[in-house]
Amino acid sequence: MEASKKEPLIITDKEQMRKWSRTMRSQGKSIGLVPTMGYLHQGHISLVEEALKLTNLTVVSIYVNPGQFAPSEDLSTYPSDFHGDISKLMYVPGGVDVVFHPHNLYDYENDMKRNKNDMGACKNLEGKGEVVSCLEESGMGHETWVRVEKLENGLCGKSRPVFFRGVATVVTKLFNIVEPDVAVFGKKDYQQWRIVQRMVRDLDFSIRIIGTEILRDNDGLAMSSRNVHLSAKERRKALSISRSLLGAKSSAENGHINCRELRDSVIQAVSEAGGRIDYAEIVDQESLQAVEEISGPVVFCVAAWFGKVRLIDNIEINL
Repeated sequence: MEASKKEPLIITDKEQMRKWSRTMRSQGKSIGLVPTMGYLHQGHISLVEEALKLTNLTVVSIYVNPGQFAPSEDLSTYPSDFHGDISKLMYVPGGVDVVFHPHNLYDYENDMKRNKNDMGACKNLEGKGEVVSCLEESGMGHETWVRVEKLENGLCGKSRPVFFRGVATVVTKLFNIVEPDVAVFGKKDYQQWRIVQRMVRDLDFSIRIIGTEILRDNDGLAMSSRNVHLSAKERRKALSISRSLLGAKSSAENGHINCRELRDSVIQAVSEAGGRIDYAEIVDQESLQAVEEISGPVVFCVAAWFGKVRLIDNIEINL
């Protein structure tokens, strides 16, 4: 059966997006949101398909958020193909209703003159060792951040200290603009999913947060927009991450529950394949606190560099 080829309404203005949502909700329609940074792959499409099962209408946001990138990170090289994204969404059975594609969620027009004068101060902060994002460095005047203080500290938070406050803040903005009933996130970004869950609970958002399983290519590599930057050789080497995680899960299920030994086996496999480990941690699925022995539900999370590409992956272990 041929796909619907339904063309989504493209909305770029915050007020127009909010008006659309409120009009639909007044008609008794439920709304699902899939937040993305674009350059969509089948992993993103699986999130859209999940949202379509749960609500009457589906919104996909496409926005590369400067608030979650440090000046030293890959904001300027993050891949983009908006027309390709729209084409992919048109082939999703059932179709997407709206693509929310704002130019800048931090564009506060009345403050722009003052903000330009702030740019030097932001750069001075960075020079003093203060943590800043690309948003602050640009001098946009945004100074309100949402933080999930404990969950953001470990794993990716160690090497990317501005990342999760940027994620929590932009997701809050999207929730306030789109006003969805359901939002769908992928478990590949496991820490991000748990942080959004906790934020929604703590701040009493009336939004159901869904986490979907990791989608992998046929060779086992977790789907990611950044995979496009891997050379063929680097991609083959990067398969060591998913293979070693599967091996660790199998070992745990066979009674080897010492986390140091399991971590060492994954670190060795990835390092021998030419990867540079950022972290390899076995943590409680809810608290994300490291454990020494597996006695309940845990998730084994890994981040590693292959060439100039930082990849993350994880596997849940439920004993």
